[in-house]
This record gives sequence, C-alpha cells and structure tokens, in this order.
Amino acid sequence: MSEHREPAFGPLDDIVHDPQVTDVAVTCDGRVWADCGDGMRERRPRIPFRDHRVVREYAVRLCAQLGRRLDDAQPIADASSDDGIRVHAVIAPLVPRGASISIRLPDRSHATVADLCRRGLFPPEWLPVLRGLAAKRATLLITGGTGAGKTTLLKALLGECDPHERIVTVEEVRELGVLPLANHVSMVTREANVEGAGAVGLPDLVKATLRMRPDRVVLGECRGEEIADLLRAYNSGHRGGMTTLHADGVSRVPSRLASLGLLAGLSPQATAMFACGAFDAVLHLERSAGRRRLAQIGLLIGTQEGLAGQPLGLWTGSGPALHMPQWQAFADRWTIGRTTGADGGRRAPAGGESTAPGDAAPPRNVRRIIPASERRPS
Repeated sequence: MSEHREPAFGPLDDIVHDPQVTDVAVTCDGRVWADCGDGMRERRPRIPFRDHRVVREYAVRLCAQLGRRLDDAQPIADASSDDGIRVHAVIAPLVPRGASISIRLPDRSHATVADLCRRGLFPPEWLPVLRGLAAKRATLLITGGTGAGKTTLLKALLGECDPHERIVTVEEVRELGVLPLANHVSMVTREANVEGAGAVGLPDLVKATLRMRPDRVVLGECRGEEIADLLRAYNSGHRGGMTTLHADGVSRVPSRLASLGLLAGLSPQATAMFACGAFDAVLHLERSAGRRRLAQIGLLIGTQEGLAGQPLGLWTGSGPALHMPQWQAFADRWTIGRTTGADGGRRAPAGGESTAPGDAAPPRNVRRIIPASERRPS
C-alpha cells in the first residue's frame, strides 16, 4: 500500500503549515501572499525567491512531486496531494516571466457540522436540519464562489453519514483528501500521456461509480459534461449523493445547470426535468470581508417557464435566519426527530417576499415536481 506523503514546500514550508492559512500565492517576481481568512496579505518566506527563474524551477519541482508535468509543452499544471493540498501553476510565456503559483490548503481540523456551526458558518437553528439532510440521505447541491467553503461543508456533511455506508468520491484533482470513512473509494481523473492517450475524464469516472455498489456517489465539483451522467445516477435510485457547483445564489443555479447540460448535449428542458428529480436541497455559501457563511438553503422546482431556484432560508451572517413560509414543511421533513411545527428564526411575509437585498422572491405559478425521494408507489 502506498504511503500518504505531503510534498516538500521548501521556502514556503512555514507559511503552508500555519494552521490559519487557507491559500498561498507566489507571483512571477517571487513575492509571496497568504490568506488567513481576511484576504491576501504579503508574507516574507524563510528563504526568499531570488528571481523569476527560481520561481519557475520551484513550480516545476513542486508539480513533479505531485506527478504532474510542467514544461514548455505543458505550461499549465493542476495537481493535488493525497490529503487534499491543491497546486495550480502556470509558467512563461503564458505569464510574463517565471511562474505563477497558487496553493489551496484543506481544512486540517476535520471539522464536523457542529464545529462549523460554532465557527459561525451558519445559525444554530439550521444545525439539526443539516444533520438530518445527511442522515436521511438527501441528495445535496452545494453552491458558491471560489473559496466560499463548499468543500469544507461537503466534508463535514460526509462525516454525518452512517459509518457503514460505502461512499465513492470522484474529483478532477483530489481536494477532499483522506476522509475518515472506513468504506471510501476516492477516484481522480487522469491526463493523457505524451502520446495523447490514456486520458480518463469525469464522465468516465461517474459512470464507473455505478458499478461499484455505492451507497452515495459524491462528485467534488460539477463543471462540465459529467452533469448528464450525474443527474442520471441521482434519478435512478442513487440517493444521498452530494456535489458542488459554482453559482452566486440559489436562484442562479438553474441557468448554471442549463449551461452545463448544453455541454453534455442536453436541452434546457431535459436538464430541468433531471435536476428537479435529482436534488432535495441546495446549500449556497458566500464569502464577504474574508468571512464564509451559509447564506441560503433552498430547492429546485419546476415552473411553467422551466427550472427555478427557490430560497427557503436566508442568513446575513448575524442574528436569526429569515425563513420563507415553505421552510416549515422542509424542516419537518428533514430534521431528525422533528414532531412539532415549532420553527426558529424570523418569518418572511406571507407572500414569500424577502426584504433582504439581492434575494429574489419565490417564483409565481409554481408547478411543483416531486423529487424522486418523495414519490410513493401507487
């Protein structure tokens, strides 16, 4: 069995191993920047990079440790370690000189959902709902921008799963790292060799998961034509899956899914029908002023115009959450042991309109398409 070994970061070692650092960047001139949760700040490495040639050599060696080529024939590299450290590097002439290096560091604390609540990622009244979504095998779509905390939340939710479940994860580069799961299979894509052969993409891996007797199929990030195979899997009895998607709000998810569906040859109408039956909830994260938060919890619904995203719960990062009238039924369905209609947080007006800036009101003329997990045999 191969040993999990972290790459040697040399002059960046002290910065990379600072537990507060989430991202490190090296510019072409050798300046080093680090993000500790409050934006990028310049740092002085123990051994400074003398010039752009040293930066390029460092980038090439770092990627080589992770099994990726970085040279004139392959000037862009995206690599990761077994424990989820991600390295992206670009060399000249795509950058003016030397190399540009970006390092994304995983959450080393293996935070649970309760830990994230204590850190202020979401309000306490949402904790039992999130735990219930994982325990009751809801199929989840986690959205947000870069660095919003999608992977961190995904890992925490996987920690709420039954320890006996067989979980198969698929990623382009390994960001989830080594999960504390006994029956876990982690698969990553493979680039073509120098002869242009041997590539294995996300669609191939998603198809392969269905032959591995999974209890849950997890896609680290959905960004292309693999959306078609994923939606088919989630509509064919494989419940409890999770994936992440770049989007800037629950209401914007339908257009993102439609654009990905077109890459896979699916019409927007077909994508809408698949998505309505595939996902039980959408969890949207945002990052502002260096702080991450779960800003919206919502649903994908079918309307007369097509697919729509409906926020059910909204949170600004302080105080109680704002809940739409439809929140109660959602919370009752997914909260473990929920037997009463008690609901925490504020209530939106009866029409469902939100006064929070940027939050769209639920669409009118809604024609609810029942997700597959809610259907009952006649």
